Amino acid sequence: MSESDPFDEIIEAETDRDPDLAVIEAGSRTLRTQGGRPHADVPARPEDPEVDKALREVETELATRWGETKLEPSVARIAALMDVLGEPQRAYPSIHITGTNGKTSTARMIEALLGAFELRTGRYTSPHVQSITERISLDGAPISAERFVETYHDIKPYIEMVDAQQEFRLSFFEVLTGMAYAAFADAPVDVAVVEVGMGGSWDATNVIDGDVAVVTPIDLDHTDRLGETPAEIAGEKAGVIKQDATVIMAQQPVDAAQVLLKKAVEVDATVAREGLEFGAVERQVAVGGQLLTLRGLGGEYPEVYLPLHGAHQAHNAAVALAAVEAFFGVGAQRAEPLDIDTVRKAFAAVSSPGRLEVVRRSPTIVLDAAHNPAGARATAEAVGEAFDFSRLIGVVGASGDKNVRGLLEAFEPIFAEVVVTQNSSHRAMDADELAAIAVEVFGEDRVQVEPRLPDALEAAITLAEEEGEFTGGGVLVTGSVITVGEARVLLGRG
Repeated sequence: MSESDPFDEIIEAETDRDPDLAVIEAGSRTLRTQGGRPHADVPARPEDPEVDKALREVETELATRWGETKLEPSVARIAALMDVLGEPQRAYPSIHITGTNGKTSTARMIEALLGAFELRTGRYTSPHVQSITERISLDGAPISAERFVETYHDIKPYIEMVDAQQEFRLSFFEVLTGMAYAAFADAPVDVAVVEVGMGGSWDATNVIDGDVAVVTPIDLDHTDRLGETPAEIAGEKAGVIKQDATVIMAQQPVDAAQVLLKKAVEVDATVAREGLEFGAVERQVAVGGQLLTLRGLGGEYPEVYLPLHGAHQAHNAAVALAAVEAFFGVGAQRAEPLDIDTVRKAFAAVSSPGRLEVVRRSPTIVLDAAHNPAGARATAEAVGEAFDFSRLIGVVGASGDKNVRGLLEAFEPIFAEVVVTQNSSHRAMDADELAAIAVEVFGEDRVQVEPRLPDALEAAITLAEEEGEFTGGGVLVTGSVITVGEARVLLGRG
């Protein structure tokens, strides 16, 4: 790589920005073989220079606000913004999703199902893989850069009004949440699918009253803010369960389940539990994904093809199906199940970028945004099931505030060697610090350090190819959504 490498220039220019705003544009760098065309659900930079300039200006303004890692637990500011905007979040019913892992994939499945039943959907998820516009989707696709900019400027005077009245300005995440709710009301949507940013009770999204509250598996993450046990974390996440709602609860640790069930009783919510009222009955590995039999609230749904890998995605599919059944009143107002052909069509069209996503072949390179031990364990199990690698090389770039040792320990059994690196975020763990932990987990002979992500990818590809061109070598890039997003661009997917 030369000193004038565009990737280096862009990273240097982005170092002062919030990590989730740093949309990496790596130019034309080629890593042996470019991947395929970018997926439509992960937009690249706008081609129109004027639109791109306008989007950058909005990103720059948002970057002056508190990032997503700096929080002041309160919904006062977002509630004040909703008030001056005329309560746009009340203009449509919503499905609210919390949990530790699987939220975004589950949200995408719910969105696909609702869309297949001809409802207009709005989806709000975080963080983004490559473009900030991914976070707000209408009818299954990220809103355009033009609409993103327009929405920001529409509500900017109201944001400034609230800023002037509050002790602290609205944060980056709070502004985006306000933008999403306003965009959904303006569309207008028939239903909003909303993923919490963190926790539940005081999360900015929690100014909605979700008709259906979804709780994906709870595990230890963000322990400094949410609690040090599953039960404590569940106490925060239970805040999305509202009066008379229906709760769709994935399999949970016993202490977390007790907390969630207690909250449901307090607010007269109806509960459906994975493994009891619904679940994944059967799953078979299939080309490009898996074939499922799901048991929903209204009966069984056989031969459902899901183009995503891993048992965890089958569980997510069961949760998503139950959530949509509950939204339509299946199991309560109506007994018959949803139309099976429509359900099959919806699941067959699901995608989840950066979740065991194959971005190139020869050698196979897979991207996965696992960033905590529970997510890493699920990914490791899925890799062993879905791919026949004779030699798998890991590329790991993690955030310094995560349980990095637990993450590496989960991947140790499946990685022949690991290349440790770091992404462009100021939250990224230093590569040498990460390497020191990796050596303790893997042993010195299995660890290579490449602080720059392009060099780490090159090194991993070389290691994967050591057995020869036609053997089963592969590369898994993981550890952080930001690492995966940057790798995705470098590999030609952005």
